[in-house]
Amino acid sequence: MNDRPTEAPPSSWDEKFAADLVGKTLLVGVTYLDAGGSPVEQVQFHGIVVGADRGCGVTIICQGEQVGRRFTLPPHLEAIEPAEPGEYRLRSTGEVVIDPDFTTSWNVHSPKS
Repeated sequence: MNDRPTEAPPSSWDEKFAADLVGKTLLVGVTYLDAGGSPVEQVQFHGIVVGADRGCGVTIICQGEQVGRRFTLPPHLEAIEPAEPGEYRLRSTGEVVIDPDFTTSWNVHSPKS
């Protein structure tokens, strides 16, 4: 399965940062919102970045409970931040991720009817 949140606005692309992401651990949070903007579901997962391309986005292969799942984020590098060292407990699964390299969060809006 290849989930992909809605496209982000155009951004500047940093080739060096994109290349440095590959091989790093990324902790991802996605909040799915209904047409009115109310949260419907929140999911969290983590994985290893296997690709970062301006045209295709940032792709991770999940680890932990979703091991092997491929997930592609829009090519909006400004949404990816260095993670503080420590333990991160994923609310959606209870998993604990220790010292991820980066974090990112996204809101996915359902289209208005």
